[in-house]
Amino acid sequence: MVAQSELSETEIDRVFHALAAATRRDILRRTITEEQSVSALAGDYDMSFAAVQKHVAVLEAAGLIIKRAEGRERLVRADPEMIARARALLARYEELWRARISRLDDLLASDAPHENKGV
Repeated sequence: MVAQSELSETEIDRVFHALAAATRRDILRRTITEEQSVSALAGDYDMSFAAVQKHVAVLEAAGLIIKRAEGRERLVRADPEMIARARALLARYEELWRARISRLDDLLASDAPHENKGV
């Protein structure tokens, strides 16, 4: 199976939406190191079980976590492949902005001697 590297626009929107909430970022952080039940996750938040389930559903829709059933429990774990794809997207944005800042630095450096001549 070939790993897909580029995220579609829909996937990008879902990832950014999922990461926009602190609770979802925390759930993702907690499930990176070990699989956890939705019940265990819900026990650590000052919100209803249903609200935590909704947060998990948003993360699952974004592909950032994988949910599976084990008996009556629903277990979730972060999906390292999707996290890597999201990280690659952010790295491309960082490269873009670093290049723009570098060009701006070059432009400002080339204008600097002209400013000093008039002083």
